[in-house]
Amino acid sequence: MSATLNAGRTRAALRTSARVSGELLLVLVAAAVVLWVLGRMWPVVWPLIIGLLLTTLTWPPARFLCRRGLAPALAASLVTVLFLLVAAGTVALIAVPVASEAGELADGVVEGVQRLREWAAGPPLNIDDAQIAGAFDTATARIQDSAGAIATTAVTGVSTVFSGVVTAVLALFLMFFFLKDGPRFLPWLGRQLPGRLATDVPAVAARCWDVLGSFVRSQALVGLLDAVFIGLGLWLLGVPLVLPLAVLTFVSAFVPIVGALFAGFVAVLIALVSNGLTDALLVLAVIVVVQQLEGNVFQPMIQSRGLGLHAAVVLLAVTLGGSLSGIVGSLLAVPVAALIAVVWNYLREQLSDPPLEPRADGPSA
Repeated sequence: MSATLNAGRTRAALRTSARVSGELLLVLVAAAVVLWVLGRMWPVVWPLIIGLLLTTLTWPPARFLCRRGLAPALAASLVTVLFLLVAAGTVALIAVPVASEAGELADGVVEGVQRLREWAAGPPLNIDDAQIAGAFDTATARIQDSAGAIATTAVTGVSTVFSGVVTAVLALFLMFFFLKDGPRFLPWLGRQLPGRLATDVPAVAARCWDVLGSFVRSQALVGLLDAVFIGLGLWLLGVPLVLPLAVLTFVSAFVPIVGALFAGFVAVLIALVSNGLTDALLVLAVIVVVQQLEGNVFQPMIQSRGLGLHAAVVLLAVTLGGSLSGIVGSLLAVPVAALIAVVWNYLREQLSDPPLEPRADGPSA
């Protein structure tokens, strides 16, 4: 005989489901409103995020100087100047050797184009110079017809570069103020909040700060591994400009997807124009192998240990962030997931009952 449903339990289950669904819907609406507000404030939020990430990278030397008796303003100034010198040195380390090899690279590019034309003229393509010239004329005509669109794109690109410069300057100033006044921020924040928030918000903020520091350090370690392995492969293949390419690989590791593609493209191009097609293909194979190891082994393992996230969560977060917001989403996906985990763990700690201590029963009479 089949069991019949209990009407009272069914109504209670439906009421509970409706209540939970309504509460979840309210939470999702609140999250959507917060994201909308952040989107409207993005010109301010983005420099703030970059400033915080830079501060996590430069805070250890500033803390060291403060512990040695330097005033916070002086320590922050020294660290900021040192950061600018390191950044300028990194650019010089890339630009100077490339400039010294510019003549040979230009000759290599011309030679590579000539080889490409000779290869296209032979079988199986059999494209003669007249066809190449016709294709060039057609491309020139299309460029002339699209002059307006190109001008608009150029203006947009100039605006984007200017916006990037303004963002970098704001982030640098914010980094200085965070280094100078950072230790006083949480006590000040606690004094501004009422009741229990005065304890909970500073505690969560301190944990989030530790997580951001772990993210930056783990990303730097991943970039160092990329630079070492790719630089070693370039050195073994005899590709010129090994050190600048390794530095470029390390710096580009902080920009997911596009950074790796750009650094890999530059390395393959230099190998092509200097060593030929075979070495270029070998360089491409080395880069693909290292990038696969980074994306599927190094990065998930290192970031999962430093951030307290499972490797699968790191992969899913990067995929979701990239699909939602492109490069920026990929860059912020892992730290945002780690911050969400910090808030969730803190809420669990506050909402959980304390563990029951075992009762010490005396010997039975």
